[in-house]
Amino acid sequence: MAAEPPSSLSYRTTGSTCLHPLSELLGIPLDQVNFVACQVFALFAALWFRIYLSPGKTSPNVRHAFVTIFGIYFVIFCFGWYSIHLFVLVLMCYGIMVTANVSSIHRYSFFVAMGYLTICHISRIYIFHYGILTTDFSGPLMIVTQKITTLAFQVHDGLGRRAEDLSAEQHRLAVKVKPSFLEYLSYLLNFMSVIAGPCNNFKDYIDFIEGRHIHTKLLEVNWKQRGFHSLPEPSPIRAVIRKLCMTLVSLLLFLTLTKSFPVTCLVDDWFVHKANFLTRLCYLYIVMQASKPKYYFAWTLADAVNNAAGFGFSGVDKNGNFCWDLLSNLNIWKIETATSFKMYLENWNIQTATWLKRVCYERVPWYPTVLTFVLSALWHGVYPGYYFTFLTGILITVASRTVRNNYRCYFLSSKALKVVYDVVTWAVTQLAVSYTVAPFVMLAVEPTISLYKSMYFYLHIISLLIILFLPIKPHAHIQRQPQTLNSVNKKKKD
Repeated sequence: MAAEPPSSLSYRTTGSTCLHPLSELLGIPLDQVNFVACQVFALFAALWFRIYLSPGKTSPNVRHAFVTIFGIYFVIFCFGWYSIHLFVLVLMCYGIMVTANVSSIHRYSFFVAMGYLTICHISRIYIFHYGILTTDFSGPLMIVTQKITTLAFQVHDGLGRRAEDLSAEQHRLAVKVKPSFLEYLSYLLNFMSVIAGPCNNFKDYIDFIEGRHIHTKLLEVNWKQRGFHSLPEPSPIRAVIRKLCMTLVSLLLFLTLTKSFPVTCLVDDWFVHKANFLTRLCYLYIVMQASKPKYYFAWTLADAVNNAAGFGFSGVDKNGNFCWDLLSNLNIWKIETATSFKMYLENWNIQTATWLKRVCYERVPWYPTVLTFVLSALWHGVYPGYYFTFLTGILITVASRTVRNNYRCYFLSSKALKVVYDVVTWAVTQLAVSYTVAPFVMLAVEPTISLYKSMYFYLHIISLLIILFLPIKPHAHIQRQPQTLNSVNKKKKD
């Protein structure tokens, strides 16, 4: 589901005011200038780090210390004394990591991290009037919460569960040794991801720091079969340049399109009372499209920063090209051409979706879809609009899955029918997403209800009718619970 990019172009105030003259000159809020300044500085620091503090030139401890110190500085620069919330949470959860039993370490870490994050969300919104009177420090806190819980579950998998009870992915990512204090701080607070993410796996991060990251990924594709006798050293520069170009385009769109079609248009008297239904439908789509560039900007720039440091290599594609998308948070082409709600969600805020799957969807015994949406909403915050979005999302997800399972098979008999199906499902998906995520960016109850009333709650009604009157067929191609070694062995015996 749509997710506010942590530390994106949405902060109201920040810790440092040294860039205030530039903010006034450009007519851009100070918080946004500070965010961009930090990420640009992080980009150059990452390039320097990759060249001069490479694993071959310095020890892992020095690399850990460098990225941690810079990360702490960035947090203090952006959020001032509010950054103490981040440090308190990190220290509390390291105490759990050291003292808790491995059989319950994941539960304690999860409830402490999510509990502290929720308390901070509530205090900002309901004590400080929707966060207007306080710095929005929730972005880094959200990212750190993801990393804390990810690591806790992976330590639990590595030390508290039998290998045969793990899925292949859980076995691969399981952490067999608890991290040192420096490793823990480095993983959570490194300057590449502390401001805007994304979340990543602890083993991948340690491989990166210790110089095994790229070679490990290359060995996974059996490099020798491709005719090479030694492992190459792929450079991230081309990937960084491509992502920076996309970042500049996104920034330009944010400064033009987003400013021309603000979300406040959806509560204007003209939209609510005078425009006809089709006009509202199209205008809602345009406004929601205009709200995307800030997400594209923040996430693509964050990806470029990690790549510039040498982190994010994912292997080789089918054409033999090196890929640097291990940490990519979105696939813009697949988002804009998505022909199903599922496809859209799979390519939007990818790392958060992966986190939700690994800590909730694959592990809970009951109502996985509902509980995953609830966790996602709780993680994002306590704005009422978030819960409108996620509850609507559950309804539309079930309805779209039902329609797809009942009717898609009839459109696969010819290319012409498949094209018609793709065009119709693309249009329906884009309109459905716009309808669903509007409350997410409107935040409050009153404008959300006003919008949905003006749209006659049409998608809620259609989704309910689909669920009530169409047979819900099981999806034969999707298996929620990952196969464990035990389950595979049982199937072999049968």
